[in-house]
Amino acid sequence: MGTFVHILVLIMALMTAGTGSAQAPAKPLKIVVLGDSLSAGFGLPAAAAFPARLQKSLEAKGIKVDMINAGVSGDTASGGRDRLDWSVPEGTEAVVLELGANDALRGTDPAVTRAALTDILTRLKARKIAVLLCGMLAPPNYGQEYAARFNAIYPELSKSFDVPLYPFFLEGVAADARLNQPDGLHPTAGGVDVIVKNILPMVEALLGPLSAQRS
Repeated sequence: MGTFVHILVLIMALMTAGTGSAQAPAKPLKIVVLGDSLSAGFGLPAAAAFPARLQKSLEAKGIKVDMINAGVSGDTASGGRDRLDWSVPEGTEAVVLELGANDALRGTDPAVTRAALTDILTRLKARKIAVLLCGMLAPPNYGQEYAARFNAIYPELSKSFDVPLYPFFLEGVAADARLNQPDGLHPTAGGVDVIVKNILPMVEALLGPLSAQRS
């Protein structure tokens, strides 16, 4: 009888250990938002910036993430390339790439912007990091030819690198005074929430395969 009880206790202990292991919380996905002031949260509290709001929305859907805000105000695509290695640390699994707005505002040669984004995508792909490329549109003041060359960068890079494209980061927010700060360029907290709501399905699709690899 004593031996039977001992065996029964041992079996129950093993079952409990197995159940505890199966229910262990999944490690958060490590994501970096590499961008400029639009994603950095210029003029906003840290909790209202795009990365923080995106993280909150993902976690509301049960997707645990470790989100790094690697947005730098005033940064260009070339600036993002130059700081890529330390802005996107080892262990990063996905990058939301939002760069180019300052290039367009300054009238930077689209060839320069394209080269910088190409280098960033090449290096991230070599590191096997998933990327969501966020497009930007040129303002009209540099003319139609410039706008055509600049606006073509994002869809063409998306196709050549086989990465998903969110066509325009400021979709639903640009030119809407209610959703922008007084400078007319940077979104308010409400504007950030519109951006997050619009882009969320694409971010979920980006992270889905990463989550599946862990299951």
